[in-house]
Amino acid sequence: MPLILPGNVASATASTGYDVANSCRFNDGDSASMTKTSGSGDRRQFTISAWVKRGVLGTEQEIYGSGDSGSNVFGVFFDGSTNRLSVTDYQSGGTLTLTTNRVFRDCSAWYHVCVAIDTEQATNTNRVKIYINGTQETSFATANYPDEDEDLYVNVSGQPHNVGVDQGPGRFFDGYMAEVVFIDGTQYAASDFGEFDSDSPTIWKPKDPSGLTFGTNGFYLDFEASDNLGNDANGGTDLTESNLAATDQATDTPTNNFATWNAAIIMDSACSFAEGNLKATTTNDYAAGASNSFFSTIGMTSGKWYWEINVVTAPNSYSLAGIAFDLSAHQQGSTASQYNYSYTTLGYSYSGGGGIGNDGDGWTSTGYDTYAAGDILSFALDLDNDNFYVAKNGTWQNSADPESGATGTGAFSIASGNTYFAAVSDNQKTNVWVYDANFGSPSYAITSGNADADDYGNFEYAVPSGYYALCTKNLAEYG
Repeated sequence: MPLILPGNVASATASTGYDVANSCRFNDGDSASMTKTSGSGDRRQFTISAWVKRGVLGTEQEIYGSGDSGSNVFGVFFDGSTNRLSVTDYQSGGTLTLTTNRVFRDCSAWYHVCVAIDTEQATNTNRVKIYINGTQETSFATANYPDEDEDLYVNVSGQPHNVGVDQGPGRFFDGYMAEVVFIDGTQYAASDFGEFDSDSPTIWKPKDPSGLTFGTNGFYLDFEASDNLGNDANGGTDLTESNLAATDQATDTPTNNFATWNAAIIMDSACSFAEGNLKATTTNDYAAGASNSFFSTIGMTSGKWYWEINVVTAPNSYSLAGIAFDLSAHQQGSTASQYNYSYTTLGYSYSGGGGIGNDGDGWTSTGYDTYAAGDILSFALDLDNDNFYVAKNGTWQNSADPESGATGTGAFSIASGNTYFAAVSDNQKTNVWVYDANFGSPSYAITSGNADADDYGNFEYAVPSGYYALCTKNLAEYG
C-alpha cells in the first residue's frame, strides 16, 4: 500500500463516525491569527483543545495565548530551539512552566493537544494536565506547577483570547489547526475531545465537542465557513481574523490527512516552505552543494494518483517537476548528482525546457511543450501499469490518455517496484524557483473546482477516471 512517513497520522485513516470537514491554514510569514476579547471568567478552571499539523520548524509557535502585552501572559506553544511543547503563565507572584521532554517534529502528522487546568486541585500535578493524542504527558524537561487556587492569566476581562499568536513577542503558528476549543469553567480530559479507535486501539481520533459545557468565554472553531473562519460554532462572539483569507480554509484534517511538501527533507537551510508546506522556494545558494529538490510527505507504491503543481516563479527553462524514489540518496553533498533528483536515475521529471526523463536514462522531447511561470502542471501516476502522464494547463502531453490502462497511450514508462514521491527541483544554481503544490487541499484560489470520484480534492483540472487525490482516506481504500 502507499506509505506515509512516520508520525501520528493514523487517525486520518481510521473509520470514524465523526469526520472533521475543515481546518485553517496559518502562515507565520503572513502573521496570521485570530483574537477575541475576553469577559470575566474562571481563571482557575479551563481547557484548551486543538488538533494541529505543524508547518515549518525551528521557531516558537503559539497555539493559544492570552495576556496584557506586558508582564502578564499565558501561552501554549512549541519551543523554537527544541520543538517541545510548553505551557506557561508569567505573572508577579507566580510562574507556571511545563515543558515536555517529548519533541514534535513530524510535519506530516496531526497532533491532538489538550491542556486541562484546575488550580484548585490539592495535588500539584493535577492542576495542569497536558495530553497528546489522548495520552497524558508525564515526563517534563521543566515542571513548575502553579500554586493551589492560583488565578492564571486567562479569562481576564478586557484581555484577549488569541489563536495562532501570543500576546507578547509575536510567536505566530505555522501549519494547520482544526477543532479548536476553549472551555471556560471546566477541566475536561482529552477523552472528551477524542477517543481511541475500537479496532485499532493505538489510533486516536476526534469526537464531536459540541455537546460540552463551554462556559462564559468558551468558543469552538470548526472553520467550516470560508468567509468567516473565526466563526464560533458554539454561538458566541466570533473571533476576529488577521491576515487570513478564504483560501486558508483547508480540507486537510485529522480525519483526512493530505500530502504536503516534506519539511523534514530540506537539503539547504536557505530553501523555505510556506502556506502549510505547500509552497516551496528554492535557493540560489549552493555553497554547501545542497540539493534543491522537494518531496511529498506521502509515497505511492500502487494505485493511481493525481496532483497538480502551480509554477509560481521560473526564471528560465530549468524547472523540473515529477516523481522521485529512494529519498535517502538525496542528501546534502557537493556533487552534481546531489543537486537535484533528475541528475540520476532516481526519478523522472517534466522539464520546463520541454521533455521528460532524467539525466541517467536520457530525455524525450517530442510531444512535450515547454512551460513557465503561471502554468499549472497535472500529474497522473498509474502504478498498476507503471505509467506516468503529465499535462500543461489541462492538455495531456504527447497526446496521452491516462485512462487508457494497460495500453498506456502516450505514457512515459517508469521502473516498477519503487515507492514514488511527488517531487520538484531546479536545475540551475543561480536562480530561485517557487512551486505551489496542490495535492487536493490547495493554498491558492481554484477557478473551476474538480474533485476525484470519491469527492476528495479541489483541482483546477478534471481528475482522470480511476485516479485519486493524495490523502489518507484514499490511501486506505485504493492504496
